[in-house]
Amino acid sequence: MLRRRLNRLLGGDERRVDSRTIYVGHRSGSTNEAINPPKFCDNRIVSSKYTVWNFLPKNLFEQFRRIANFYFLIIFLVQVIVDTPTSPVTSGLPLFFVITVTAIKQGYEDWLRHKADNEVNKYPVTVLEDGSRIRKESEKIKVGDVVEVDEDETFPCDLILLQSSRDDGTCYVTTASLDGESNHKTHYTVPDAERDLESLNATIECEQPQPDLYKFVGRMHIYTNNQEPAVRSLGPENLLLKGATLKNTQKICGVAVYTGMETKMALNYQGKSQKRSAVEKSINAFLLVYLCILVSKALVCTTLKYVWQSKPGQDEPWYNEKTDTEKNIPLGVKVLTDFLSFMVLFNFIIPVSMYVTVEMQKFLGSFFITWDKDFFDPEIQEGALVNTSDLNEELGQVEYVFTDKTGTLTQNNMEFIECCIDGFQYKYQDASSELDGFCVTDGPLNKLQQKAGREREELFLRALCLCHTVQVKESTEQDQGVDGEMPSPPQEQRGFIASSPDEVALVKGAMRYGFTFLGLESKNMKILNRNNDVEMYELLHVLSFDPVRRRMSVIVRSRAGDTLLFCKGADSSIFPRVRQEEVERIRMHVERNATEGYRTLCVAYKHLSEEEYRQAEEGLKEARLALQDREEKLMAVYNQVETGMSLIGATAVEDRLQEEAAETMEALQGAGIKVWVLTGDKMETAKSTCYACRLFQRHTELLELTVRTLEDGGRRREERLHDLLIEYHKKAVQDAPSVKAGVTRSWSSANQDYGFIIDGATLSMVLNSSSESNSSRYKNLFLQICFNCTAVLCCRMAPLQKAQIVKMVKNSKGSPITLSIGDGANDVSMILEAHVGIGIKGKEGRQAVRNSDYAIPKLKHLKKLLLAHGHLYYVRIAHLVQYFFYKNLCFILPQFLYQFFCGYSQQPLYDAAYLTMYNICFTSMPILAYSLLEQHICLEVLLDNAILYREIAKNAMLRWGPFLYWTLLGVFHGLLFFFGVRYLFSNPALQDNGQVFGNWSYGTIVFTVLVFTVTLKLALDTRHWTWVNHFVIWGSLAFYVFFSFFWGGIIWPFLRQQRLYFVFANMLSSVSAWLVIILLILLSLLPEILLVVFRKPRGPRARQKNLVQSSVGGLQSPRSSARPLLMRTFSDESNTVF
Repeated sequence: MLRRRLNRLLGGDERRVDSRTIYVGHRSGSTNEAINPPKFCDNRIVSSKYTVWNFLPKNLFEQFRRIANFYFLIIFLVQVIVDTPTSPVTSGLPLFFVITVTAIKQGYEDWLRHKADNEVNKYPVTVLEDGSRIRKESEKIKVGDVVEVDEDETFPCDLILLQSSRDDGTCYVTTASLDGESNHKTHYTVPDAERDLESLNATIECEQPQPDLYKFVGRMHIYTNNQEPAVRSLGPENLLLKGATLKNTQKICGVAVYTGMETKMALNYQGKSQKRSAVEKSINAFLLVYLCILVSKALVCTTLKYVWQSKPGQDEPWYNEKTDTEKNIPLGVKVLTDFLSFMVLFNFIIPVSMYVTVEMQKFLGSFFITWDKDFFDPEIQEGALVNTSDLNEELGQVEYVFTDKTGTLTQNNMEFIECCIDGFQYKYQDASSELDGFCVTDGPLNKLQQKAGREREELFLRALCLCHTVQVKESTEQDQGVDGEMPSPPQEQRGFIASSPDEVALVKGAMRYGFTFLGLESKNMKILNRNNDVEMYELLHVLSFDPVRRRMSVIVRSRAGDTLLFCKGADSSIFPRVRQEEVERIRMHVERNATEGYRTLCVAYKHLSEEEYRQAEEGLKEARLALQDREEKLMAVYNQVETGMSLIGATAVEDRLQEEAAETMEALQGAGIKVWVLTGDKMETAKSTCYACRLFQRHTELLELTVRTLEDGGRRREERLHDLLIEYHKKAVQDAPSVKAGVTRSWSSANQDYGFIIDGATLSMVLNSSSESNSSRYKNLFLQICFNCTAVLCCRMAPLQKAQIVKMVKNSKGSPITLSIGDGANDVSMILEAHVGIGIKGKEGRQAVRNSDYAIPKLKHLKKLLLAHGHLYYVRIAHLVQYFFYKNLCFILPQFLYQFFCGYSQQPLYDAAYLTMYNICFTSMPILAYSLLEQHICLEVLLDNAILYREIAKNAMLRWGPFLYWTLLGVFHGLLFFFGVRYLFSNPALQDNGQVFGNWSYGTIVFTVLVFTVTLKLALDTRHWTWVNHFVIWGSLAFYVFFSFFWGGIIWPFLRQQRLYFVFANMLSSVSAWLVIILLILLSLLPEILLVVFRKPRGPRARQKNLVQSSVGGLQSPRSSARPLLMRTFSDESNTVF
């Protein structure tokens, strides 16, 4: 004991400083050793961002990191400190409104996180303490507590399995919420742990918490009667993870090793990096332009003020003499004060309320995806899910889709098709039509009706029945036959539990041919052979499957005492480990099955001598007890045992295509989106799936860059890689027909008929070449080739490589928008890497869904998500952004022009109430309703004509062309409003009694024309009218009129001066004012109306119109526009997308 303590202290014995010691049940390992347990974290889970105490400071800090919010805060402080022409309320109130609404939204979202945390933390659990069962809240579990979990309950923390209700000391677990695998996994109790946990005296040494779900290294010291402690190794098979669910086992007991935020589930919760949409980047760019306009306006006015005041008598007229204090102010201070005052006067050109409108549009708009009934899947009784509402418009900008194959393009529903034994093909038809249930359809050299020897057939089928981790599902009492005997279930209905659907398919395939797996009892595997005799094999060791080895093995001992190793795995993993003369017989069938789209596995076996088995057992025992580098040591033993095997045969399992997978891929390509398939499967299987999905057509020329093609030339691999890249680049890029001028994006067409195939090993060579210059060059060549191909297939990919490819394309020239879609835990890395990540709610569980931005039940829903929802979201928010900048320019330009006629005195044109309410009340609701409900083209037409998606590609509606159009429109309207009213005021006696209108009447008329014009402009742009649009548009105008009467009709006691008292009512008593208001509104909107009537659409717009007409039988859709979408936002130059 002393030695162990010294070792731990001095870092010896495999550096145990990196490990933790846990006392099971908080009992000391030895009677003479006092417990001094180290402090571990409690079992509380915290996913929330704020607390009651830090919400206000933390939220304010985050909000004022935004440029616009920080800018308005500075302006507000300037208004408070400096004597400015407008009240601090004018900028303070809109800022307060924006900050408050955003804080409420973020606070609500965090409250939901707190609520979810409390559900987990307050969940009741059973803890064994001093022989009694005590109910506790989950958050009160401590490391070392022995916890009891019943069937269908989730594990409250990471536990080491000590006891199970099953006789064989196992339990079954589903980890769907962790790693995306919904199949049952088998876990084992610690060998020799006492059945009575009250008397168990043990300590556990294990590694410190780390996020890898599949790795765990530890050992348990079991103390009995002051003897030397028994040491048992602990691995992932003994560890039950928090969030996993107990299945097919009545109850288990386990000791807590990791709790709370140290559990593997918590460590795997990856706070997603903040993804910013292209629209947000455009907003920031436009904001900088308007900031420059603001500063230049303030500079011009400040300069002209001092130029004007330099003239005699202008600076200090007789009626406005300066005080002594004013005369003593230094010139520099006066210039700075005036500059800041002009900045404050014109600051409303920056639309601070746009941010809150965009936030509300994204948040409310995301509900349309959730509510869409087309996304509801009756099979799983779920619809679409939105995890991130910030990226809605990005769905309309996707240029590259990266998709997984298994479970995404295919159903992950495996069915055994055929097998090959010693080179002879066996295809199952009907057991009664052929001897032993075999139907031989062909064989080598076209010799029909030939079969392998019976002994080889039975050896192959035994391998299928023994080499797996499948368990037979326990029967319930209702299933029992007479006197408790089990009725023999029909073969195909026998229930199996497995960690992979492939394994169940192979066991069921063996059943078809007469070999039935009966289950595992006390380390004995039972199978029923063709003669209905039960064979018993002792299971000695399972050499687990892992993605690096790509194979798994079992070591069993027969009743006769023979020790056998059975191995199954991918052909690339098995072929190098068997005798080469056996490979050729099988290779032909494996390649043919892969070409047909089947998943193939090879099966091999080996007789182990007593000496070989003894060495293997010693090596395995030593490796499993290691705390450091256990995985590497186990791998070395596995590789040593799995050599010199004999190849028996191969299997073919079919994974069917997802519903409407081909139609979805075709629609995406029609929309100009490039599709890349990233899979861990072998090339031939994946290639066949690509053909079935119509990503590759029959006329597509495939450019292959795999290990096989690199070895064809007989030269060094790197030289061959260089030559192939140059050759493919010449073919696909240099010799390809030049793309039509003006096209901003290359799409699949009749001329571009290349498909590109690369595997993981070759990709590693491309990315990690020995020379850095070569690596960069190879990467550029690779990307150029891929960009000129209609589809790209990357096979044999590790999860990290998938993310590398997405990152490489994302960071390439032009920064294209990427989307990744997958259904399993191995897709999470690429889902997090892409601009938009989509999870499929498939059979591989919910890990992909939890880490995605959007989740859909089936691949077919991707079509509507992008082509309809994505298209509309982008058009809506692009119009919202341009419209906000336009209406604020219309608002402030007359204020700027007014300074030229008031001696640059910083006199406001509008009343403070109008300045404050313009963006908050008078013009905010119509654009919000538009941005939520607008459908410029109806959904059916967008779905039927994928080509329409190309019109909005590359952020088309937020380029500088449309921005310039909207800016010029704002300048035109601002000039018209100001000088039109000034022309009216050339004779200011506008009333019957000859009373003269003043400057506040002037500003009110300008403001009235402004509010009506910008609102009616939006009404002209609206194509899809609902009662909500009518209510907010006409309601906003009515509210403006009512407010103006109300504000000017009452003497308000809290105002020092009331500028608008009866101004509005007085103004409307003048017929001239009425006439000018109506005329100016009509003149402002007339060019747009004439443009709609007389301009003939051409280019893509004409094609869009034809598509719309053809889609509805030659009649214009009632929802679609008489004037196509881009006419109201585009100049001709920006329409070069075809």
